[in-house]
This record gives sequence, C-alpha cells and structure tokens, in this order.
Amino acid sequence: MAGDGVDRILEQWARERPELDTEAMGIFGRIYRIARASGDAMEATYGRFGITRADFDVLATLRRSGEPFALTPSALTGALMLTSGGITGRVDRLERAGLVARSPSPTDRRALLVTLTPAGQEIVDKAVVAGLETQRSLLAALPPARRRELDGLLRDLLAATG
Repeated sequence: MAGDGVDRILEQWARERPELDTEAMGIFGRIYRIARASGDAMEATYGRFGITRADFDVLATLRRSGEPFALTPSALTGALMLTSGGITGRVDRLERAGLVARSPSPTDRRALLVTLTPAGQEIVDKAVVAGLETQRSLLAALPPARRRELDGLLRDLLAATG
C-alpha cells in the first residue's frame, strides 16, 4: 500500500516522539483531508449553477421537505444546525437570486414561510444530480464492497461521536 501525506506526518512524529500513539491522528487527518477535497469539489460543482454549498444546503432542505417545498426559518435553522442570523443571511441571498420566496404562514399570522421558487427547484434538481456525479467520481477508486464497508465504518464512528 502506497503512503500518503498523512503517513509522512506520522513517520515524523514516530521519529520525534516514538512514545506517542498516533493512530487517531492518522484517521482524523485523513478524514479532514478527504472532507476538504470533497468540499472543494462540491463547491466547484454547485458553482456551475451559480450557488454555493451553503446555498445548496438551504435549497436541498426545502426540496426534500416535499410539497409545497416550504419551511419556517426556525425549521430551516434546526435542519441545518445554524443560528437564526446564519439562516437569515442565506435566505436573503437566495431570495435576491429568485430561488426562494418569503411569505406569511397561512396557519400562523406571526410566522413566515420560506418557499422554494420554480427557479430554485430547477437549480436544486440539477445541482443534486451533478453533486452525486461528483461524489461518485470521488469514490470511484474504491470497489463497491469497500465503499459499503467504509459507509458502515463511518456510520459507526458518527454514532459513537454523537
């Protein structure tokens, strides 16, 4: 098996501090580097549609919510694990681009709804397909059985870290 940049870092630590157990450093170093590379690839993919990864997250959350593709800002905040200020900025930007619209809630006069516009739905439907193609290409070096194994291991680790 060929070494990578993380292996070189671990070798340096082993030379300088041989008493350290650096197994976790290797695992999380690779997770970080994969997340960064995949994040950059996804940002480039979504950029072809004039949106950012952050924009995609909002549009995709609305799209996955089902008809009428509308959620309250607080529901978006919870789904995306953002602050209310963070969601406001994203919705403002998407509203200016014509991809979402704000409107009063029909069931609560005090509430607003953020709704995916037809243009927003068209963009997110195209972007999700392109994003999946990018993700598949990033995983192409692993055979299907190894991808399933990796998926299970990551699921277990995520469950254990909360």
